[in-house]
Amino acid sequence: MKQQLILRIDRELHARLKARAEAEGRSVNDLATEWLRAGVGHDETPREWHERLLADGKLVTFEPDGPAPGHDELDRVSAGWGTSVSEALDWTRGEW
Repeated sequence: MKQQLILRIDRELHARLKARAEAEGRSVNDLATEWLRAGVGHDETPREWHERLLADGKLVTFEPDGPAPGHDELDRVSAGWGTSVSEALDWTRGEW
């Protein structure tokens, strides 16, 4: 294994890299190696990337209960709501 790479990075970046590695229970070298591999020519399709992130537990997905409602359906469902939603949002933003 070659050990010829020397990087000059500022103290703040080094501290953040070290903290991230510690939080993940990994070495700085392991983390940096993973990032470098990902950044240089790892040709994967968007589907492969998606599957890899799922397998690594770095992506959360969900299956919707059904198709998203269209504008007509939303108009029908929300008929009679008036300004309740807007007023509730204003209240949560402290604009009440």
